[in-house]
Amino acid sequence: MSQPRSASPAKLIVGFLVRDQSLARGIIDALGASFGPVDLLSPWLPFDFTDYYTREMGAPLFRRLLAYKNLVAQDELPAIKHITNRLEARHSAQGRRRVNIDPGLLLRERFVLATGKNFTHRVYLGQGIYADLTLIYRRDAFQALPWTYPDYTDARLQAFLLRARSKLQRDLKAVDGDHVRGAAD
Repeated sequence: MSQPRSASPAKLIVGFLVRDQSLARGIIDALGASFGPVDLLSPWLPFDFTDYYTREMGAPLFRRLLAYKNLVAQDELPAIKHITNRLEARHSAQGRRRVNIDPGLLLRERFVLATGKNFTHRVYLGQGIYADLTLIYRRDAFQALPWTYPDYTDARLQAFLLRARSKLQRDLKAVDGDHVRGAAD
């Protein structure tokens, strides 16, 4: 029989898409006000895997990822997604988003994104939010799944996640109960 145990804390990863890179500083500052200091910041990555956002946001689009220093409890993901949704709404103009923000949790064994959209492989977390198992970690690398978004299969994006995973491993060795920080703190 399995015994329930507390889940290990996770490294919060937030990715955002913009057309206008000058919005980045304000977005990063606003995210920092909710989630604390950034541990790692990716370079700008071109987002040319799909035209899904083109009608709403224009083109070309660019992605940036942030890994946060403070580890978070895994059950905070729905609250985190609601915070990022409000930030998207604040940056909207004429009913269109100018930024798309995707929070996720990085653990040793997987990377999970938060979404408000149900689908066959997504698990409901509560508060209208689902967990999308995006990548699994096996054999010293991230492995895509049949439903993994194409940009998360990109070697540059995965290289950033590998760096963040290494940092997470060091953080978990140093963690005691006081270092786990929730989104509402």
